[in-house]
Amino acid sequence: MNVTTEVAERPRESSRVERRRDRRKAEIVRTATELLSEHGYQGMNLEDVAEQTDIAKATLYHYFSGKDELVAAVLEALTMDVIARLQAQRDAVRDQSCLVQLRALIREQVRILTDTAPAVATVFTWPKSWPPRFTEMMKDSRRRHDAIFRRVVEAGLAAGEFDCPNPDVALQCLHGVLNHSALWIRPPLPAAKRVELREEVVDAAARMFTTPSAPH
Repeated sequence: MNVTTEVAERPRESSRVERRRDRRKAEIVRTATELLSEHGYQGMNLEDVAEQTDIAKATLYHYFSGKDELVAAVLEALTMDVIARLQAQRDAVRDQSCLVQLRALIREQVRILTDTAPAVATVFTWPKSWPPRFTEMMKDSRRRHDAIFRRVVEAGLAAGEFDCPNPDVALQCLHGVLNHSALWIRPPLPAAKRVELREEVVDAAARMFTTPSAPH
């Protein structure tokens, strides 16, 4: 191998190393997400994360400086995943009415919490167990999540589609309904029943923003 070829190979090898590191880091975050969902912040520990990812605990510190940095990575990954899922659903109906868009967002959020990513529900509904240092991060996650719904609601109000005297109150009520849907729509229920209940939640939640005569 001549010098030119050797130099050209170095970035390629570096890229492979980075991809392996990214894959292992993502695996660690996924494992931590499961443990955080099952046991909460206080019950999650790095020993279990290391054991379930089949690496030495000391190796974890090559990826994360400690438990809090790992938990922060979990919260950010969950937030980004939810936002991406919601945005994809809105994009799919962006040329339709604001009500159709809002219903699509509500439906997807309920699906996330009760079917496709239930860890979101358990992680973000344990506020009392979170140390104060995570308060701002949790608030930021909720603000970013709220912004997706808020943009549709504001557009619907501007277009005259929606009729709610106080959109802030309506949005807070909406998030309350969504968060509790994980308690109402449980895995033991038959799939058809879960779909039926999901649509009932969509109908009830959407009515907070519309007049009775508004079309679906």
